[in-house]
Amino acid sequence: MPGNVLLVAYHYPPCGVSSGLQRTLAFSRYLGRYGWNPVVLSVRPEAFERTSASQLSDIPTSIVVERTWAWDASRHLSLGGRYWRRLAVPDRWASWYLTAVPRALMLCRKHNIHAIWSTYPIATAHRIGAAIARMTGLPWIADFRDPMVEFNPPTGLWAPRDPVIRNARLAIESAATRRAQRLVFCTEQASRIVADRYPILDRQRLVVITNGYEESTFRDAESIAPAPAPKGRRVLLHSGTIYATPDRDPTALFQALHALKVQGAVSAESFELRLRNPSSEEYFHELAAQTGVGDLVTVLPPLPYREALAEMITASGLLLLQGMTSNPAVPAKLYEYLRAGRPIVALVHANGETAHALRAAGIGVRASLSDVDSIVQLLLRWIRDPDFYAAATSDPASVARYSREALTSTLAALLDEVAPRALS
Repeated sequence: MPGNVLLVAYHYPPCGVSSGLQRTLAFSRYLGRYGWNPVVLSVRPEAFERTSASQLSDIPTSIVVERTWAWDASRHLSLGGRYWRRLAVPDRWASWYLTAVPRALMLCRKHNIHAIWSTYPIATAHRIGAAIARMTGLPWIADFRDPMVEFNPPTGLWAPRDPVIRNARLAIESAATRRAQRLVFCTEQASRIVADRYPILDRQRLVVITNGYEESTFRDAESIAPAPAPKGRRVLLHSGTIYATPDRDPTALFQALHALKVQGAVSAESFELRLRNPSSEEYFHELAAQTGVGDLVTVLPPLPYREALAEMITASGLLLLQGMTSNPAVPAKLYEYLRAGRPIVALVHANGETAHALRAAGIGVRASLSDVDSIVQLLLRWIRDPDFYAAATSDPASVARYSREALTSTLAALLDEVAPRALS
């Protein structure tokens, strides 16, 4: 007998501001193949800063999707650009809790829900999941992806820095360790951070389900992929948001490009660093101008998801940026980069989870995000020895384990464990 699972997720189509929606979307598409019928609880489109209808057709017509109001404190609840701080704890969408919990209880009764799954990075989703689990007694899987709170010993800094937000998130995390049957993370290091914070926590309740890629969407993208760049012209693409923080800062990369430009190794005719939908566009334009590489860097607006994947498929190389402070995480785009099959120019810390994932995929070539000289050498090799980089792309068979359909089978197995009554 199939089970019914309530998926609580802020990011879901038509959200147009985060690639994080792909995880929930894929689970909602494929859980039915493994004996679990999903019911999705998300927010009304007005809650999103930007919407895109490009993936609404990917939502199966057979599943129930309920949307409730969630007011962004910075946009909907502000006066003159200022808002009461309490309205943004644990995040700017804290108001979602007020509309989501009553609707979730109704859905549990109406659809005979057997288990609850909620997902970060909107912490309020876990507040909702915990409340439903407490009120109904249903088993709950808390999909943290990344830790909500981290401490970096080399810098002595906490993330988030705001102690009010940090303590609110720690309270949610603590509640999950007491009530959730499983806590799911995207990497082993992320899992260990929480395990170390709660030494008495049963480690068997901590599970890793990585991010991944959508095979059917990639096949669609391959059918519309544009022509590659002209022979002899190299396009290095970064697809998606680049947070203007030290752990994504491309300053050293821009300085390395300037050094290569002075050497005559790159020019506007032979090379383009393409930043697709990086956010903070003005900042990157200014940084490129300040470092003397304005003619080498293009900053472009977002594309619909399939077109963005098509661009990856035809780029000369795909750029990853990640500094030491993000070592426990792996950018979700890495798995799409692996499936795209193009050379990956990775500016990542050697001891991070991203470097580990690259090595596991057979890709050991990388440089530190902040080391100008090593970036120069890495780019020179990528430019002058394309055959070497072509050989350094991952084997398709090893990439296949990251398909979102395969990853959904792991979530289904967890649901079978925590809600066996659904199978009786």
